Amino acid sequence: MAETDETPVAAEDDALFVLTAVLLTPAQFPSVLGDDYPEACAALDLAPHPDGYGLVLGQDGEGARWTVVIDDVSLVAVAIASWDCGMEYDLSPDDRSMVAALPGWPLELAVAAPGVPAPHDPAPEISDRPPLRPPDTSAWGPAQRRLGADEIALQWASWREQIDDDAFLSPGGGSADAEGPGGPGADGDAPDGSGSPGAGEAAAEHRGSESADGPGAGGGTGHGGIRRVLAEVRAYLETPPPLGRIRSSFAPGDARTLRADGPGWSMVARTDDIAFVLLDEEPGEVLPVGRGPELPGLLAALDKIAVRPL
Repeated sequence: MAETDETPVAAEDDALFVLTAVLLTPAQFPSVLGDDYPEACAALDLAPHPDGYGLVLGQDGEGARWTVVIDDVSLVAVAIASWDCGMEYDLSPDDRSMVAALPGWPLELAVAAPGVPAPHDPAPEISDRPPLRPPDTSAWGPAQRRLGADEIALQWASWREQIDDDAFLSPGGGSADAEGPGGPGADGDAPDGSGSPGAGEAAAEHRGSESADGPGAGGGTGHGGIRRVLAEVRAYLETPPPLGRIRSSFAPGDARTLRADGPGWSMVARTDDIAFVLLDEEPGEVLPVGRGPELPGLLAALDKIAVRPL
């Protein structure tokens, strides 16, 4: 999440010292807020406008937390890109672009504006709605699972290098379990998940592997959770899911990084590689899915219906 120096903008007739800003669009939204764009908007009581919003998080002169929602998405996108490059950018949206000024923050922030009181919720009489609160990520659940998937997408190379391609194939050509002496998950190690709050807990270890076309050779009927996820993903091709359930973003070469979510699960994949699945009912587990003959076509089809950043 990008951060900037304190920049005052108007909010509720008071100055807002900007701490950070994020996009809330069908292709880019804080996934901790929901499995799709409408769900993320609902967490802020916003209508899922197809063009999306920019969220400006900061403090007023009394130190109170505020989230200013604006409809100038490009302004926020430019600000974030500038901050990510280490450049200063004065994010000062005008009143005409302001959609709402909401008390509280929907995301955890570890920064505060200097020279004002410590961050706190505005007084109840100032707003007619309860303050926004970040989702609880202290225990495994949907928010923690989505943060884990975020971390895998960000640190793909670190996760991918733990998987031995030979582990997906038995000597006869069938899929096989990836664990075993020296295999991924043999010692329970996993990359550090400090890049996202709580993501290290979300991505605790690999357990088992499947190919997209069949169960692991040592697994009998295979992993039921993975079979369910693949079935639901295939169903998205027949019945389009809510906007943002499938997102496509940049990856090296000609590949794309795909993110798909659904009730109780998240999947991260590269169109030229394998996939990883996280399940609500499997706390802390990351389940690799080998390509096999079916996964490449499935990922290519998903990429065609996925939303992409502008």
